[in-house]
Amino acid sequence: MHTVWKGTISMGLVTIPVKLFSAVEDKDLKFRQYHKDCKTPISYKKVASCDDDVTSDEIIKVFETPNGRVVEIKEEEINKLKEEFELKTVSIIDFVKLAEIDPVYFDKTYYIGPDSGGAKAYALLSEILKKSKKIGLAKITIRSKQHLSAIRPYKNSIILETLHFPDEIRAIEGIPGGVPEKAGLSERELQAGMMLVEQLTTTFNPENYTDTYRTALEQLINQKVQSNDFIATEQEQPAAEQKNVVDLMSALQASIDRTKGQATPTKTPAPKKTRAPKKATS
Repeated sequence: MHTVWKGTISMGLVTIPVKLFSAVEDKDLKFRQYHKDCKTPISYKKVASCDDDVTSDEIIKVFETPNGRVVEIKEEEINKLKEEFELKTVSIIDFVKLAEIDPVYFDKTYYIGPDSGGAKAYALLSEILKKSKKIGLAKITIRSKQHLSAIRPYKNSIILETLHFPDEIRAIEGIPGGVPEKAGLSERELQAGMMLVEQLTTTFNPENYTDTYRTALEQLINQKVQSNDFIATEQEQPAAEQKNVVDLMSALQASIDRTKGQATPTKTPAPKKTRAPKKATS
């Protein structure tokens, strides 16, 4: 796993050197865009309104105000703020019950692993969280963004959940048309709904739930690969050089298919080789 963040967690006078690792991975299949006619990848250029192509050193960062005016924020100004607020020591501010945090606040999940010399303090924090049935609240800066975070036990380890700040949660009153209350529900309808919930209630097992769309998409791609349903592209490599696309037999078959219909050159018979006389044995 790639280390996302490295620093320390402090709880009072207890300091724990730790590393952060992403607990989840993106399984979405990535597609590229090609030009339909010439079969080459689509690229994106940075162009200003004056139609000039621009390079990275010609670009400045600005903030647009609601009235349309802009202010420039220089890179050195941003770096100064990063140095001031880039927290490498995460101090637990409060301990709360997990049930008190609505799931709408949760963002991303990270595994916390002990760094060198921190195994004992790490184990101590893990046991404290388990026995108290509480989670620690702290602030952490990851990739220049500050997060509120929840530090909680998970199996035999500790995980960190980044949380949204309250002003990042949109008010539910902002839903267009409003949210209906009971909308004239009858007691009979409510009882029937509760009965349905009871019938569908089970113990949560994450292995029972899979991404059926992604599985079907993978199968579709595999079918096209196995049937050599490729399109010719400008940057296409010889089939034998392609990596992680087809196996050797498929590459050979694709090469054979490409040569079908081409004229077979006339072979010139090779001259017969004259055998050298055998040496006499004494």
